[in-house]
Amino acid sequence: MSVLEQDLVDYLKLRRSLGHQLADAGRLLPSLVAYLDTHSLSTVTIQAALEWAQQSVTGQATSRGSRRMTAARGFARYLAGIYASTEVPPLGLMPHRQRWRRPFIYTPADIESLMSQARCSITSPLRAATYETLIGLLAVSGLRIGEAIKLDRDDVDWAGGVLLIRESKFNKTRLVPLHDSAITALAEHAELRDTLQPRPKEPSFFVSLTAKRLCYAAVSPTFRRLVDNAGIGVGAPSAPRIHDLRHSLAVHTLLSWYRSDEDVQAKIPSLSTYLGHREPSSTYWYLSAVPELLALAAARQDTNWLAVRS
Repeated sequence: MSVLEQDLVDYLKLRRSLGHQLADAGRLLPSLVAYLDTHSLSTVTIQAALEWAQQSVTGQATSRGSRRMTAARGFARYLAGIYASTEVPPLGLMPHRQRWRRPFIYTPADIESLMSQARCSITSPLRAATYETLIGLLAVSGLRIGEAIKLDRDDVDWAGGVLLIRESKFNKTRLVPLHDSAITALAEHAELRDTLQPRPKEPSFFVSLTAKRLCYAAVSPTFRRLVDNAGIGVGAPSAPRIHDLRHSLAVHTLLSWYRSDEDVQAKIPSLSTYLGHREPSSTYWYLSAVPELLALAAARQDTNWLAVRS
């Protein structure tokens, strides 16, 4: 067995242990490894992946290589954590309908910059406070934007420090506990909101200038302008979206667990419940979507296998 063949065995074992079926990858990647070995390549390169993806099993060129490239890209992300010379094929090399998008992961500095932009660049005091608080809440709670907009005043348990998220995606209702600092920030916003908009027309927690509930059609372009004005994500493969605040919370939580040597497998169901995922497999997706997480998962798996073998 070649080194790359063993790498593939380890990769598939790791991904399957994280809840992925990998039907395409398990079927296609042995051919990629054979191609690399035949051409005396020690890891994936963009050129080799492209040439392999454009070939059919008969060796003839084909335009139907998007699945092959997707499989190659996933394997390359894994190998990049092992071999520095690995080249991860970028999106867009093969013509296909885009179905997967790597999330943009905001840093704490990015989030502070966004909140500062809202505070300083929006002229209306109410709108400025609303967007600053909304961004902060999304960043620390992982709420979907629709859940935050739907939040009513009575959905905040001030004494318990908990939000009630009613009938969200999949018609699920859940409780979302918040840190004391987040509850304090919400309380300060509520006091300012009631001063600036004392006669709201709806019971929503976040109120627009028309005294009604915020609507996504207005929130989305405003958020886009804040991101652009803050210069966040310039040159990134995927433009930052508001939903990526949710992804960022999940990723930073998982990274913290790995770096603290926590039992991630045991804790993922709690994160899944917190985020309102229908099942833990949706949370496992982050381990594949972010190269650093996949590398940490691989390193943890290698340690476990070595312990078993010894």
